[in-house]
Amino acid sequence: MLDRKVKEEILDKIGGETGSILQKAYVNIAHVFDNAEEIRIRAGLPLIVVSRGVHYMITQRGQTGDVNSAYKPNYHEISLIFTQLCRYSVYAYAEDIKNGFITLQGGHRVGISGRILPDGNMRDISSLNIRISRQIKDCARIFLPYIIRNPRDIYNTLIISPPCSGKTTIIRDLARLLSTGTTSPDFVGVNVGIVDERSEIAAVARGVPSNDVGLRTDVYDSCPKTKGIFMMLRALSPNIIITDEIGGPGDAGAVMAAMNAGVRIIATAHGYSLEDVESRPEIRELEGNNVFETYIILSSRNGPGTLERIVKRGR
Repeated sequence: MLDRKVKEEILDKIGGETGSILQKAYVNIAHVFDNAEEIRIRAGLPLIVVSRGVHYMITQRGQTGDVNSAYKPNYHEISLIFTQLCRYSVYAYAEDIKNGFITLQGGHRVGISGRILPDGNMRDISSLNIRISRQIKDCARIFLPYIIRNPRDIYNTLIISPPCSGKTTIIRDLARLLSTGTTSPDFVGVNVGIVDERSEIAAVARGVPSNDVGLRTDVYDSCPKTKGIFMMLRALSPNIIITDEIGGPGDAGAVMAAMNAGVRIIATAHGYSLEDVESRPEIRELEGNNVFETYIILSSRNGPGTLERIVKRGR
């Protein structure tokens, strides 16, 4: 069943008829929530829980159904739910809303859509996509032999996967393992810096990470990657910097600055293959400078975190 802590962080925060239905579904169709990845709430459209890539339409009785029997929340209810998820202080989330999402305690991200205003803000919220975050300890242990160079050093690594394929979960666990240290394989704990632009890796709440990201880890929360990497280099003396979803303007320069400072990088990128991400200018620039030495390609073919391929530079 969905972890009790996750239930409290998400389902218990959703009120109205939708919240009541999801509470019933949590009990009635526990097998769906065991591996739930997303909860999709759209105005006038079926309430959907996505589990292992399957879209389950939820009825008013908290059972699975079809498009005709599924519960369909209205605009006013979605507006109420959004206000509740923002802890009744929407203005406190204004900057996040401009980026199309808010982040809940626990690292769960709520994607939003609606009417975009000239200042970049959003009104008339018409749909919510709640992406469920889970910490799965030791899920990254299988990758350590390909990442660890010696007991005190690692290879610069890029993890590639489509959305919802487990890459954030894996780098969260890598931060924990490399910061705390491990005996299998042998690696002493080193200083790890996390630049957590979307508050998904460490899930910082009131300045403290909700997730276990290791004993020697410093976190910049809600910080743009480019700015955060340079700040880390100047202020926190990391041995390893970990960040999510690189490929935007300026990312290549920041990563190369870290490499030139002797700092190792573990990053992720959206894509289906190495060839896919190499078509992007920022990553192509990193490729041209031989930054990454290990590439891990994931999919959700057999569930999130399915390992498709590991590529070492030149092999």
